[in-house]
Amino acid sequence: MLDTSARLLRLLSVLQTRRFWSGTDLAGQLEVTPRTLRRDVDRLRALGYAIDAISGPGGGYQLGKGAAMPPLLLDDEEAVAVAVSLRAATDSFAGLRETGLRVLVKLEQLLPSRLRRRLSAMHAMTVSVHARPAELAPDLLTLLAGACSDHERLEFAYADRSGNATTRTVEPLRLAHAHEHVWYLVAWDLDREDWRTFRVDRIRGEPQAKGRFVPRPPPPDIADYVAHSITYAPFTWRARVRLQGAAAELGRKIPTWCGVLEPESDATCILRCGANTLDGLVMRLVLTGTEFELLEPADLAPQIRAVLRRLERSLDPRAEPGRGAIA
Repeated sequence: MLDTSARLLRLLSVLQTRRFWSGTDLAGQLEVTPRTLRRDVDRLRALGYAIDAISGPGGGYQLGKGAAMPPLLLDDEEAVAVAVSLRAATDSFAGLRETGLRVLVKLEQLLPSRLRRRLSAMHAMTVSVHARPAELAPDLLTLLAGACSDHERLEFAYADRSGNATTRTVEPLRLAHAHEHVWYLVAWDLDREDWRTFRVDRIRGEPQAKGRFVPRPPPPDIADYVAHSITYAPFTWRARVRLQGAAAELGRKIPTWCGVLEPESDATCILRCGANTLDGLVMRLVLTGTEFELLEPADLAPQIRAVLRRLERSLDPRAEPGRGAIA
């Protein structure tokens, strides 16, 4: 039989695994009598933990929203996952570095020696290759998330892709985390009367609340809308090509930043991609690693061939400029 302290810790741990436990199931999980369970719940309440109870048929227990935070009880795999995620965040986002390191120190002090050694070895033997971590303001992310949840209209200063300063008034919908550690806000732009994606790191200062709004119908697929907005729509050079291969198969090997894949048949799919330079667009097509057919725009074909001829000449310096070295 576990002593009282051990039972209380285990009760807290089990309560965290579900939103609601029936009294019978919870007593059975803990291998205690319903009477012991009630006493242990009362002891935790006396220590400041909020535990809600519902009596009668179908009643049970759940952790409430109290002022005191229950201890975070993690198994070995969960503790390692938290530590690895924190390390990745501190290496990737400048705004989270100090906070993440503080949490890592606290976590490692609470870990048993066997896990502490493993994590210490991982941190000591790991280097970051990010030359310039992305700027991320945690307070800004939580503010934007709250505005999305509470349907709060926002006004903020924003620097567009060219660095031009603008003031935007938006109705926030969702936050999106994309490639290269970049966060985006999906929102209805009131001035442009359309959905837009805003890079969070380009928002200047603190957004100002401008009252509640009634949510409007969102894009049919928000993830697809974001992908289209950041990999196709904003670029100077854009193409739509047919790839040889199923979308599910190619999606596992083509980087997400290359473009947006659309299923077409069991053997083909459509890729929409864009870039600010023609060379960048050709690079994205090459990175698909499969045969492709240019669908649009048709007048892009001669320019792609010109890039290919330049690549061919690089393989044979003796080739005359303007003429392909490969027949």
